[in-house]
Amino acid sequence: MTTISTIARRTVLATGIAFMATATSAVFAASSAEAWPSKPLRIVVGFPGGSSPDLTARTFAEPLSKLLGQPVIVENKVGAGGNIGAAEVVRATDGHTIGLMINGNMTIAKILNPATPYDPLKDLAPLTLIGVSPLVLTAPVEQSGIAKDADATTFLAAARAAGDKWSYGTPGIGTIGHLGTELLKARSGINPVHVPYSGYPQVATAMIGGQLQMAMLPPALAMAQAQAGKLRLIGVTSSGRSSLAPGVPSMAEAGVKDFDLQIWNAFAAPYAMPETVRTKLAGMLVEIARTPEVRQKLFQQGWQMVGTSPEGLANRVKKDTQELSRLIKEQRIGNN
Repeated sequence: MTTISTIARRTVLATGIAFMATATSAVFAASSAEAWPSKPLRIVVGFPGGSSPDLTARTFAEPLSKLLGQPVIVENKVGAGGNIGAAEVVRATDGHTIGLMINGNMTIAKILNPATPYDPLKDLAPLTLIGVSPLVLTAPVEQSGIAKDADATTFLAAARAAGDKWSYGTPGIGTIGHLGTELLKARSGINPVHVPYSGYPQVATAMIGGQLQMAMLPPALAMAQAQAGKLRLIGVTSSGRSSLAPGVPSMAEAGVKDFDLQIWNAFAAPYAMPETVRTKLAGMLVEIARTPEVRQKLFQQGWQMVGTSPEGLANRVKKDTQELSRLIKEQRIGNN
């Protein structure tokens, strides 16, 4: 016969077992994080060497290696606007692979093209938002019919007159350079043809060679090419002027109203990586990002440092996914 005291003893026993199981699980998770890493860490970048994401990843590699006590290897998996690299990260199950991503890889990749082999919101675990930046609309110094000192208003007027005889370059469909230029087309009445490349350095080279008439580039690359006398700076894509591109007018000053567009880069991990490890790694990345030396390097590369928590990056991903999805729908971009 089961008595009240017997039930009470069984309840206490069951509670004790459950508590021990939970405690054991927590200890195991903690010990796993402490034992990690057991081999080199790989940072996958979906863009070529010398590109802005590549430079950012390499800026973090050395200090991260010191904190981990293991080598940190940057590996470039180029193509599809960074989505090939992102897919490589998603597939990783070794617990020692992360990725340096740009906006599109973590937001609208699947919306833009349903054939994308991963879902950013389900398959990538946010670690930290590293930096944000506007882009700079740039053009070759020598252009037929346009004076070298022509302002942004004059340049856009020439672009409207040229119609689809002009071309613009980007690192791929769905990148912010692509979406931003399509938004500019809608807001300003220009109509250049899109030509995708593997990265921003290749876009700049094509402009200098006369294959492209315009492109939106990261500030560091745009400023360097302008200082070398190879490209002209038309305007920044932020709502006002930016300290990352001193002296360059905003698109609003050229008569393009309500134009505000930012690129950003961030670290993400596959969801296959244990949460305790992701938390530990995110803390290390933020610690590195906030050091004066790395802040300065990021600024020189054209980034305003942010360094958020995983939750902060997740919130930014959600916000930008909504906004960029609306832009894609309005402009009928991609295969959606």
